[in-house]
Amino acid sequence: MNSAAAAIGIDIGGTKIAAGLVDGQGRVSRRTRHATVGHDPDAVLDTVASLVAELGAGHPQAAVGVGAAGWMDPAGGTVLFSPHLAWRSEPLRAKLEAATGRPVLLSNDADAAGWAEYRFGAARGQDHVVCLTLGTGIGGSIVIDGKLQRGRFGVAAEFGHQTIVPGGQRCACGNRGCWEQYASGNALAREGRSLMAVHSPVAHALRDAANNDPHLVTGELVTSLAAAGDPACRELLIEAGQWLGRGIANLAAVLDPGIFVIGGGLGTAVPLLVETAEATYRENLSGRGYRPFAQVARAELGPDAGLVGAADLARTALAD
Repeated sequence: MNSAAAAIGIDIGGTKIAAGLVDGQGRVSRRTRHATVGHDPDAVLDTVASLVAELGAGHPQAAVGVGAAGWMDPAGGTVLFSPHLAWRSEPLRAKLEAATGRPVLLSNDADAAGWAEYRFGAARGQDHVVCLTLGTGIGGSIVIDGKLQRGRFGVAAEFGHQTIVPGGQRCACGNRGCWEQYASGNALAREGRSLMAVHSPVAHALRDAANNDPHLVTGELVTSLAAAGDPACRELLIEAGQWLGRGIANLAAVLDPGIFVIGGGLGTAVPLLVETAEATYRENLSGRGYRPFAQVARAELGPDAGLVGAADLARTALAD
């Protein structure tokens, strides 16, 4: 297969499957999407096969890259575990190859997005890259000298589950005080609901936007109100940015990258979050004043990053 040829990228999320035909420069020429049936692995398989058939018409040699939340084996063939989909030790690559007649490579969605930013986005030209994807939680990826670093067992860069507050907020992973409990969409939603629960006088915009129902408060709602200038929601976003910056300082102490790229729906929604994170990182970096600061940048590829990266990883990994 020509490494510059088109490839099909599939980004499987908890609620939707986005797909696109991607060329060797990371440009998406055709795209489509479908709702995810997360509780039914066979339905997800059928949907992906259908999208591949639709996008692959006229491109019989196009490889398929699939990015999804979860842990993939190092060979990119089996989904070991997915938190939002009913996959447990699922041999997805073999099933998809049988269903589509095409070569397939599986990737973690954050790895795929980070690879896309390294190849075509904010980290172009960099050789030591850490990408963070901020949404419901915090995902991550590491690229060093042109290679995605996935660890011995394929599950590296789960940055959101570093313990940053011992004994802190409970996390779905089973631990307490994980970073993503303080610097994610879920964290913003929890803090927004807390403001409403205590009838805070500063939460009037939240109450109005949520029809006085705390259950309707989401990270996206808090972020949109912050972007519109609501002081209370801006304060919540600043707090999340401070937690984000502390975690970035920890990662810098361990990994020493040249650039941190902040992406995902939350990471690219409001500049204030990343600006606060960078300032806090600079205030907390060990040995500051005697070592360079890594660049902190917002991601450039937006919601296409996952499918672009999945396609490019498949193209390059499966090229002859």
